[in-house]
Amino acid sequence: MLEIFLKTLPFFLLIGTGWLAGRVGLFPQEATAWLTKFVFYFALSAMLFRFAATVDIDRLFDPAFVLAYLCGTLALWVVAMAVGRWRRLPLSEAGMEAHSAITGNTGFLGVPMLVVLLGQQAIGPVLMVLTIDLVLFSTVITLIVTGARQGRITAATILPLARGIAANPMIVSMVAGLVWARLHLPMPAPLDEFLSLLGGAATPGALFAIGASLAGRSAERLGPALWLSGAKLFLHPLAVGVAALALFHVDPFAAGVMIAAASLPVAGNVYILAQHFGVAPHRVSTAILISTAASIATVPVVIHWITKG
Repeated sequence: MLEIFLKTLPFFLLIGTGWLAGRVGLFPQEATAWLTKFVFYFALSAMLFRFAATVDIDRLFDPAFVLAYLCGTLALWVVAMAVGRWRRLPLSEAGMEAHSAITGNTGFLGVPMLVVLLGQQAIGPVLMVLTIDLVLFSTVITLIVTGARQGRITAATILPLARGIAANPMIVSMVAGLVWARLHLPMPAPLDEFLSLLGGAATPGALFAIGASLAGRSAERLGPALWLSGAKLFLHPLAVGVAALALFHVDPFAAGVMIAAASLPVAGNVYILAQHFGVAPHRVSTAILISTAASIATVPVVIHWITKG
């Protein structure tokens, strides 16, 4: 257990360094925004392309894996939505809380950390989780909020949403890499070195940006945020673990990667959506802050369990 904690500690120390830099004013929020853009559009995209281009594409798509993650995640989504409605929240707010409970920081934290800790064979499962989160669940929350406001879903809603998904650099880079892998194209040494150098900036850049972004957050709406943090860190990995191991009998290693990905804290892009729509931004921001801080202790426990189980 101590060994796993020590392996994860450098990742969280990078987050802490970013938080400290932002807190003392050495790295203002404007700088954080530009660093996040660099990571999102360049470094992380290079890393994802390189990962996808070298993955065994014939073994990438596993229906049991996809169904397990979908069923476990949807089960928690329904519970979180029901809790929100029981608290008499509007549909859009209940939907945003449910989205917070199931959307982990797979892109900025999971991809660099889990591949390092669990090995190259974790690339495929991590990419599948990231794709489902980005394409399916981000679409669901956008449709819920838009439908709740307009009373219906129209083509004017769906078309911009589809364009936004198609233009997401993480999705574009993964699709391009998978096409490269499917065509069995060779990776020229200069291109591989370029992607390795640029992608190498993704891990420190993303983690530093996470920490710096947390420096500007305050703990508001503490009660709901604690519930959402607990749901994300404990209930989500539990739900997908039951689905993967007991219901769909997913390969143990792939199931472990799925559970580890589900144990990640609330993703920062949930706050971007909440702020964009003006729906529950304070409780989402606080849930990101709390879940990220708590994950320093919870994520090593999960990784220890899946690697020793």
